[in-house]
Amino acid sequence: MQVDPIAYIRSCYPDRFGIPRQAGLVPMAEAEIVFAATEENKLALRGLEEFSHVWVLFWFHQQRYRQWKPLVKPPRLGGKVGVGVYATRSPNRPNPLGMSVVRLVGLSLRPQEIVLEIRGGDFLDQTPVIDLKPYVAYADRIEAAQSAWATPPAPAMAVQWRPEALAQLQRCGRWGYLQALIEATVGQDPRPAYERGKDGTPGQQWHMQIATVEIAWMVEQGQATIVDLHPAPGSEATVE
Repeated sequence: MQVDPIAYIRSCYPDRFGIPRQAGLVPMAEAEIVFAATEENKLALRGLEEFSHVWVLFWFHQQRYRQWKPLVKPPRLGGKVGVGVYATRSPNRPNPLGMSVVRLVGLSLRPQEIVLEIRGGDFLDQTPVIDLKPYVAYADRIEAAQSAWATPPAPAMAVQWRPEALAQLQRCGRWGYLQALIEATVGQDPRPAYERGKDGTPGQQWHMQIATVEIAWMVEQGQATIVDLHPAPGSEATVE
């Protein structure tokens, strides 16, 4: 059996650290699903723009495990309790396939590519796409569904800015969008499960790239503080 990618994703998350743990947690997160501009792809995508949301089936192309494990320790359970891999959405599985539902914003034809603009994804940049399917509300929404321990996430952490970091952000193009994206992403507390929900070691900073900027942040007194921000090397971030 052979499965070939049909497209790839350009995402605002170039590194694994910081990616939301589920789709929809950061609804403003922008991404693009990029197809080759072939006549076949144009025909295959016809009518998809009539749906507000789509299912994206994708390949965890940078999952770091050499061999899958039948038990994994979900972050929702504090990273301490083993659960069967098929009861989780862990990338550490026999076939590292993922599935996320995202909002479809638009479809555009460009000289060398066809682009689906999406929001609210949980994708690493350059993720291979295996298939797309429309989200059909009457069939896909199950009102009586139960999720056991996979309950709704805790409220997001409050996020504040050091004045110098905020000043640097406000020099970037689209800084309002970047601020909302950064606060929503950091507010999900992407630290390892054993760190989440508590203050970090005094002075401890976490670093990650989001879209075109790199940030440093820390957690103190139950809230996150963005302490530094600068354009990412090689990015197309604009500074006004």
